Amino acid sequence: MAANAIDQTRRMLSLVTYLRERPGAHVADVARAFGITEDELISDLDVLPMCGTSFRGGDLLDIDTDGDRIWWHNPDDVAEPLRLAADEATALLVAARAVSTLPGLRESDREALLRATAKLEAAAGEAAGASSRLSVTFESEGGVFAEVDRAISERRRLWVRYYSPARDELTEREVDPIRLFAVGHTYMEAWCRLSEARRTFRLDRVAEIRILDEHAAPPEIELRDLSEGLVQPSAEDPEVVVEVGPGGRWVAEYYPHDRAEELADGGLRITLRTPVPASLRRLALRLGSDGRIVSPAELAESAREAATAALAAYDGVE
Repeated sequence: MAANAIDQTRRMLSLVTYLRERPGAHVADVARAFGITEDELISDLDVLPMCGTSFRGGDLLDIDTDGDRIWWHNPDDVAEPLRLAADEATALLVAARAVSTLPGLRESDREALLRATAKLEAAAGEAAGASSRLSVTFESEGGVFAEVDRAISERRRLWVRYYSPARDELTEREVDPIRLFAVGHTYMEAWCRLSEARRTFRLDRVAEIRILDEHAAPPEIELRDLSEGLVQPSAEDPEVVVEVGPGGRWVAEYYPHDRAEELADGGLRITLRTPVPASLRRLALRLGSDGRIVSPAELAESAREAATAALAAYDGVE
């Protein structure tokens, strides 16, 4: 079971101290010390260089690995006392207060966060007063994240009402959560009891969520490598051909595809694969006059019908 987000944060904070005291530590030794796999450790090490003592991108952790040993090149620089500018202190205080209100946050974590916030307020002086006049209200995704994170931690099953844009419908299902991850949006990977298969759910499409008493027991499956992005078409997926004009060339940059051929008008003929071809109807509507679905024929006809229905909705509207 993948670690939840809060446990991973705790581990990475400990990892910083551990690595500072052990220059050139072996990957296998560090993974064993933290009770995680080497792949999980490498994933943490990919994140750490984006962390540091400045919101402006300076003073970041200069940590890298050759796959066998781990090197931290600037531990002394990062160890210097932290000095926050007024805007940095304000942003940190606002974020801390917002996170402390998340539903599902463990009480011990909430108390620790509030203690740290109080110390930061005392040190921030006038900036703390400015931050008190600002607030952040999380949309429903924040509550969903907290519930999923809690379910992963307690290894419990979830009931969700989920909106599927491909079918334009809400479905109810029970899922065994596996992990949370972010690729542009925040997602939950889970074993879906409705389809008896692994599924990925975008949190902002979860209309309702509830933690169940049942123990979550997803089958042992290999976690997908997301380094190439969330959408990784298979050679077995149906083939779709889309033609776009010059204004639609962005499709080739946004969608993984097999090939993109230049057209005489400056557009592209793009061949791609997707497990759910119907999901591309929305792409056709978004493109408008800048593109069209060429094949398969039934998908092209479905896109035409959707466009006709959309235009009919505007009849009589001034």
